[in-house]
Formats: sequence, structure tokens, C-alpha cells
Amino acid sequence: MKGNLTVSTDRIAADIAALAEITEPERPWTRRSFTPMFDRGRDWLRDAFAAAGLEVSTDAGGNLIGRRPGAVSGLGTILIGSHSDTVPDGGRFDGIAGVITALEIARALDERGISLRHDLAVVDFLAEEVSGFGVSCIGSRAMAGVMPPEWLTRQWEGRSLRDAIAAVGGAPAQLGTPLSAPLKAYLELHIEQGTVLERAGIDIGLVGAIAGITRIEITVTGRPDHAGTTPMDARADALVAAAGLVTAVRDEASRPRAGRHFTATVGEFEIAPNAANVIPGHVRMLIDARAEQRPDMEAFIAWAQALKAPGVSLDIRVISDNPPVPMDPGLLAVLARAADDAGISQRPMTSGAGHDAAYMARLGPAAMVFVPSKDGRSHTAEEWTETIEIALGAEVMARTVIEIDKEGE
Repeated sequence: MKGNLTVSTDRIAADIAALAEITEPERPWTRRSFTPMFDRGRDWLRDAFAAAGLEVSTDAGGNLIGRRPGAVSGLGTILIGSHSDTVPDGGRFDGIAGVITALEIARALDERGISLRHDLAVVDFLAEEVSGFGVSCIGSRAMAGVMPPEWLTRQWEGRSLRDAIAAVGGAPAQLGTPLSAPLKAYLELHIEQGTVLERAGIDIGLVGAIAGITRIEITVTGRPDHAGTTPMDARADALVAAAGLVTAVRDEASRPRAGRHFTATVGEFEIAPNAANVIPGHVRMLIDARAEQRPDMEAFIAWAQALKAPGVSLDIRVISDNPPVPMDPGLLAVLARAADDAGISQRPMTSGAGHDAAYMARLGPAAMVFVPSKDGRSHTAEEWTETIEIALGAEVMARTVIEIDKEGE
């Protein structure tokens, strides 16, 4: 089957290359949301959606949608897509592969003369990546009706998020409730952004859950003293204590959890007074912890809150705490059968990164398909996935769309 796909590898490659050309000069591949370059990418997508015969519109949350009406009204929508915005200096496939896959599925259905009973909608979500406004998944949160209203007052480069959403065609005044009726299904293809599939030589990953993300702030308070005159056994060095805590976090996160996904990273670290001849008296560190299963996170939070360090005081606070989002088992089962029927190898996975699918799961059954990332690289100019790898994921999704459209006949 791999040599006889119903989706077009040539079209997928051409579309991704065309979007890659729309980038900040000397900064491949930079097309951040709410910038002129992002607007150019949106114009290209709008034209491509229209050329595929889709009915193109922008919803109140600033999401670009191409709709293919179904033969039976009132059955609900099968939604497929991802996002076209990028992080700075890296995003040739991240998000873009999912949007182009969705577009290609719509075209392949037309080529094969397949009429769906359900509406099919292709979506480019607004600002999945962290935007200049400091927040992410703006479009999918808006569609699900869960974007915090206070976000609209956030400021960046002299304008509010409210004005920025309006500028891309959204309607901020209409936000606050779900922008879509319950979905028949939501499907999203995404590059893995890791090494699991490549190392195993497996074609696709079926994402069973999007990991919950918890951030824990630890403040270490010691005593600043003269670095040259204070004896080594008379110090309250906050940095020495913090260094031990960083290692302890790494060791606790590395503890076996029966194959369940769990990570913890000290990604922010501040030291004061930060002078060569002063013993550090203060350290602030932020732990980013991610778990597939909520009990694992609860155990880690309890472990972190019980941390001690000799000679210093610790203040430990949970800054944010978001639970994992399971994907729909029934939809995953259809994806698995589609892969088996096509001779495409698969394995279950957990997403350690956040995705728009986490918010679409509030509106109906949702699932994700991962495709390999070369060397696991992502959010970098070296990010790469072969076209055939994307096409195999697209094939599985196209077959799944056809199958779930038949449910209830």
C-alpha cells in the first residue's frame, strides 16, 4: 500500500515548500502569528483552500476554515487541521504539516469522487505557538469557548490582543462561548518533535493522551556573604542548595513509571546577587513537569513540596497545574484499523507537548497522528520530516475520515 497512496506526495511537498518560502528574511522558518509574514501565509492558505473548492471563512477566534459541505445536514462536522504560525527561527513542518495534510485530504476525496455525509472542515488555528502576547493556542481555546476574557487586554507592540484578533478577521466581541457545535470528530497530524518513531523505525504514532503540564516555582533563600572571607563551613549558599535540587528533580523524573510518560525540567533559573565575589543568597527556579497520568503528577507535586535543603529556606509554590487530556479511544481504534489496512506500521504514544487537539477534545472525540522527526529536532531551522512520512499519516487520516463518516448509516 505504501507505494499506492490515495493522497498526493507531490502536492504535499509543493504546499509545504510554498509556505516555507513565506518567512522572515534570513530567519528560516519564521512566520509568527500577528505579523505581516503570518498574514501573507494566511493569504496563501486562503487561496489554496478556495482552489480546492472549499468554502472559506474566518471564525470569531481568528481561525481560518475551509468547509466542504456534507450530503446530509445536521450530522455534525469532521474537523481536521493544525496551525500555520511558527516559533522564531524554526517551523518548516511544526503545525504546517497538519494544515497541509488536512487540505490534501479534502482534495483527495474530491479526486476520488467521494461524497461525505458529514461536513468536512479544514482549519488553520490562530496562534498555537506562544505569540508576542505571551500566550498560546489562542484560536483553539477561542473555538472551545475557554479563552480567558482577560487575555483580550494583553498588549504587544502597541495593540491589544482584541485588536490583533480583529485584524486577522476575527470577532472578539463574540468570544466566550464555543464557536462550533459538538464535533463528529477532530483529527490532527503533527510531527513527533522527538525520536521515538525514528529510533523504532515505525511509520506513525497514535497519540493516546496529551500530557498535563504543571509548573512549580522553588525559591531558595540563603545568605549573601563575602566570597573571599567567609569560611566554607560557615556559608548559607543558595546556589549550592539549588544545584542539589536540580539534580534531585532530574533523578525523581527519571524514576521508572511502568512506561508512562513523565518529564521534569528546570528551565528557568535566576541567581542573586549574581556577583563573582558574593556568595549567592537567593535562587529562583521553575520546574516544568509533564505527565501522561494524573496520579504521577500528584505524586511528583507532593514530592516537590516536601523538599528540604540544609542551611537554607525553601518556598515552594505550584504556579500552574493542567491535567492530561486523553484522546478518544474509539477514534484511535479507527485510526489503528486504517493503518493496519494500509500496511502502515504504528505504535501508541503520548504527546509531551501541548496541541490544539487538547481544546478540541472539549467539543467532541479527538485524536492525533504523529509522524517522525529527523533526529527528533523541532523548533529549529533543522527541523525535518520526509514527505512520504507525512503522506503515510495523511493516508491513515483520509481512510479514517471515510470510515467515521459511515458511522450510523
